[in-house]
Amino acid sequence: MRDENCVFCKIIEGKIPSNTIYEDEEFKVILDISPASKGHALLLPKEHYADIYEIDEELLGRAMKLAKKLAIHMTEVLGCDGFNILQNNHEVAGQTVFHFHMHLIPRYQNAKNDDILMWNHESFTAEEFAEIRDALKL
Repeated sequence: MRDENCVFCKIIEGKIPSNTIYEDEEFKVILDISPASKGHALLLPKEHYADIYEIDEELLGRAMKLAKKLAIHMTEVLGCDGFNILQNNHEVAGQTVFHFHMHLIPRYQNAKNDDILMWNHESFTAEEFAEIRDALKL
């Protein structure tokens, strides 16, 4: 299933050109047009799922396996010093295209964006940690 209004669905269908670095029957991986670093790519399932809450769990597992394969390959080819695999869900978390996707971001020592993905840390008391822990236990 595809969403006719989704830019990633249009890219997958070939209606919008992209720099594809990998494609199979389930996924298309393209270079991000607004990259955080050299080689920043997007892993897109060919079926439309808005986010992690909607995507099929088996497909999600295969996406992560592919992300690992690509991270290893991209690290070898690009000679990067580290790697981020990032996946955002909902606008408040930074999702701007509502088609599940994973960012594959090679990281380089002393790069322009070497502080990307940094955040201010919050503090919680031991009691607050215990309350959070207990609420989250499965």
